[in-house]
Amino acid sequence: MKLYVGNLSFQTTEQALNALFSQYGTVTETNLIMDRETNRPRGFGFVTMSSAEEGQRAIDALHGQNHDGRDLTVNEAKPMESRGPRREYSGGSGGGGGRSGGGSGGGGRNRY
Repeated sequence: MKLYVGNLSFQTTEQALNALFSQYGTVTETNLIMDRETNRPRGFGFVTMSSAEEGQRAIDALHGQNHDGRDLTVNEAKPMESRGPRREYSGGSGGGGGRSGGGSGGGGRNRY
């Protein structure tokens, strides 16, 4: 059973998460979600338990419990909803770039 674990302290490591959930059964996978830009934890992750019974035991024991100064949210992970195509953020309105308004950019040679 795959569990969502939210409201994690930013100091929580995958090893600590594994140790915490191992008290309630066999952990087969631990995945702490990291921010792509800063490579720092985003405050949530996923833990996969070897059975539904163990997963439910962990939910019952840990949901709402304080860990590293934060009250955890622990529930069964839901499949990620389709959000449509991803768009890359480039910091601008897109399509911009070589609009210098003159200079030695080649004049009017680059016509479409």
